[in-house]
Amino acid sequence: MTVYNAPVDDMKFLLNNVLDMESIAQLPGYEEATPDMVDAIIEEAARFFGEVLAPTNQPADSQGSRLEGGKVITAPALDGIYQQIVEAGWPGLTGDVNYGGQGLPALLAVAVDEMSQSANMAFSLCPMLTKGVVTALSLYGSDEQKQTYLNNLVSGTWAGTMNLTEPQAGSDLAAVRTKAVPTGDHYLLSGQKIFITWGDHDYTDNIIHLVLARTPDAPEGVKGISLFVVPKFMINEDGSAGERNDVHCVGVEHKLGIHASPTCSLSFGDNGGAVGYLVGEENQGLVYMFAMMNEARLAVGLQGVSISERAYQQAVAFAKDRVQGSVPGNKKAAIIHHPDVRRMLMLMRSLTEAGRALAYLSFAHEDYVHKLEDEEQTAYHQRRVDLLTPLVKGWCTEIGMEVTSLGVQVHGGMGFVEETGAAQHMRDARILPIYEGTNGIQALDLVGRKLARDKGQSAMELLGELKQVADDARTAGLEVIADSLTSSLAACQEAAQTLLVPGSDGDWTTPTSAAYNILMLMGATVAGGMLAKSAVAAVNLNVAGEGNTRFNNNKVITAKFFAQHVMSRNTGYLEAVKAGPETVMGLEVEDF
Repeated sequence: MTVYNAPVDDMKFLLNNVLDMESIAQLPGYEEATPDMVDAIIEEAARFFGEVLAPTNQPADSQGSRLEGGKVITAPALDGIYQQIVEAGWPGLTGDVNYGGQGLPALLAVAVDEMSQSANMAFSLCPMLTKGVVTALSLYGSDEQKQTYLNNLVSGTWAGTMNLTEPQAGSDLAAVRTKAVPTGDHYLLSGQKIFITWGDHDYTDNIIHLVLARTPDAPEGVKGISLFVVPKFMINEDGSAGERNDVHCVGVEHKLGIHASPTCSLSFGDNGGAVGYLVGEENQGLVYMFAMMNEARLAVGLQGVSISERAYQQAVAFAKDRVQGSVPGNKKAAIIHHPDVRRMLMLMRSLTEAGRALAYLSFAHEDYVHKLEDEEQTAYHQRRVDLLTPLVKGWCTEIGMEVTSLGVQVHGGMGFVEETGAAQHMRDARILPIYEGTNGIQALDLVGRKLARDKGQSAMELLGELKQVADDARTAGLEVIADSLTSSLAACQEAAQTLLVPGSDGDWTTPTSAAYNILMLMGATVAGGMLAKSAVAAVNLNVAGEGNTRFNNNKVITAKFFAQHVMSRNTGYLEAVKAGPETVMGLEVEDF
């Protein structure tokens, strides 16, 4: 088992030199995010998650979680960890100060979240989903619901889950059947939800479930879905947990990965009905849930980066230690000296750093959305968050699979053996392109909503800004990077125009068959643009005699590698888009 060391230098470089943390710290309410405060939090998070949580990753995976006598048994390796995290105050980093939170920027919290996820991705899903519940209730909950739930959720004293999927309804929420019958000041829910991450455990005094269900007179389809808050334990007048509500775990899934995360089947109403309280208005549940889901999608994209970083560090450690073959002079050498191994490590490194820059960018825009008062500026940043969300979730989780697979390859046969831990990273990463909306759904969202909604205006707005980055790279003497980014931007524009030609609205197979390739094209381009921006910043620091020259030079080399070895894929993505649906849909169903 290798030691996890948080990439603190890269995180600080990104925050301070690429995403302008200093400007974000000047937004109303963020004044305490001074450079010294930011550095102190990042350094302490690196120590805490590296020393406390990271060592649990492999043993917790082997121990797993299970249902025994109606009780969820979690991995013994995690005993006491959640309590330490709560006591250290990590869950409330961005929480509203009115409910006990620290009110710090999302751009700072994303670095902390990455460390937590790299340390133990399966465990980090628990506080991640609680943050989503906080977001949904903060936006749509009543004043009474906020007072009842938010303080304990923000602090992490209570945990939260979201309950969408049912046995007969995977991603198709129109098929949700869970019932909610009004009774006095509450509703009684009955039905079953599956794949509920951290759906039950004993780390907290209470678990607050957000549940999608239908009222008796609700219209069919997604227009008839309402959102309910269903506590595991009823809440007494003094705010403490009371008697058990009628919601129970009836199964824990046996999964390919994230074994330490209990993925539960929850049954509501087996004994008369689970007491739930309507959030907002009836039949608006899907709108409310998407606030939570979109936040979760960005968090899952970050997980793709986090697991990539852990896999990369382990592969580097192994490659430096494993002696095999020889170098010129017939000397035995560690495999890191072999060019093909270096190719794989550089691919892992560049994809991870590009994914980090892309994911962090989305959270920086969220900070502006939350704090700016000017409507036009807020709308600009919201458009950017909306556009980036499917890219972060889709592209970053796809590269998570690629990087973790390369990690196994670097280990060779030893990577295929569970004891090394390399296989765990790949197993854990495999869920990421699936949950919170499969990457196919992310691609459809990008093409069908984000591009079609404004006829590509938001996308062209982003691409125009990246053109300036390409110009800056050329001015800085980074011609390879500038040429690659310019070519990729042109490919994105051509792909978008292919979908937006007059009369294409009636052909549903053209955009849907091209959607995945457009997502990968745009994801690689924007991520490459962020690496280009990083390279420019590194060159400028060297010119000014600031920072660590060796670190800065490495940023430039990594960005050049990405431009040559990753962004070159964009030509293929564009050709696939231009090919249209002919061969995608060419076979009859009976021919499969």
